[in-house]
Amino acid sequence: MAIPDVDEQSRCLLDSQAHIWSQIFSFINSMSLKCAIQLEIPDIINRHGAPMLLSELVEALPINKEKSHSLYRLMRILVHSGFFVKQSVSRTGGNDEEEGEGYLLTPASRLLLTDEPLSMRPFVLSMLDPILTDPWQHMSTWFQNDDIHPFQTTYGTKTVFDFASRDPMLNQSLNEAMATDARLVANVILKHCGGVFEGLNSLVDVGGGTGSLAKSIAEAFPNINCICFDLPHVVKGLDGTKNFSYVGGNMFEAIPKTNAVLMKWILHDWNDEECITILKRCKEAIPSKGNGGKLIIIEMVVMNDEAGNKTLETQLRCDMMMMTLGTGKERTEKEWAKLFSDACFSGYKITPLLGFKSLIEVYP
Repeated sequence: MAIPDVDEQSRCLLDSQAHIWSQIFSFINSMSLKCAIQLEIPDIINRHGAPMLLSELVEALPINKEKSHSLYRLMRILVHSGFFVKQSVSRTGGNDEEEGEGYLLTPASRLLLTDEPLSMRPFVLSMLDPILTDPWQHMSTWFQNDDIHPFQTTYGTKTVFDFASRDPMLNQSLNEAMATDARLVANVILKHCGGVFEGLNSLVDVGGGTGSLAKSIAEAFPNINCICFDLPHVVKGLDGTKNFSYVGGNMFEAIPKTNAVLMKWILHDWNDEECITILKRCKEAIPSKGNGGKLIIIEMVVMNDEAGNKTLETQLRCDMMMMTLGTGKERTEKEWAKLFSDACFSGYKITPLLGFKSLIEVYP
């Protein structure tokens, strides 16, 4: 069917409507992904070992077969989103031959497999938990009241960490999510930035959760004594190894003495004043630069504004998440530099290696 010519005003009107629709329904991508993970679709296709026909997927899934006609629609949007691809396939069984298109995994969906060592499955399920998504419904109310952030407007607690300390399921979910991210980050850092740990005798991973990152460093560098430092309820009952241990405490009060402090995705949870306090505690814990002391930070460095940049879009979305769940923010290099200066550090070095995240070395 031929597309009718429209004037510039009508084209602008229609493009604007399409843009609004796209934004309204963007949540459907993430919720479709969550559904696929909960139904274990990536695992089922992976175990199949060949392009999997829709009929085969329907048969393998634990779903109400009367709803099988809807599965094609779910898979269609997941193919469009880049989580699966389709390939022509034919099956011969008895006297019948079935032809069609079978589903295969993509690199992204391989990171959603249950037994994948670097699986992001727990991270997806945690970030899309209703406890973390409901505060978005209260953002406009929050802008009009005196609460610290929308999470407080929704649940009445000052931080998501306070809530998690009283909710074992959320606490476990968040710990598993952070451990998932830590394993992937450790894999990249140890392969490409291992030199950042050379010459160290000790390292404290502040806010290290269940210790995935610090444990990986301890295994890669047996000469470094690594400590995972987090709130007492986070590390309670966890066991260490020969050069790896857990210590409970509060980073706002004191951090164990060490050659280097490591913080991954910690400072973005806090406002500038809180970050300066944390950074000063870090500075107190390490020796001078001349004696090898340093702070190693893994965080986002927000890029310069550039329309259509997908990396920047992810960073801005994460910044909004920080605003919604706590007092923190994602920062530009200029904002990071001011924090380091205000906390009396002498300099820093940024290595933009980790996709939309960077490794930042900060010197006392």
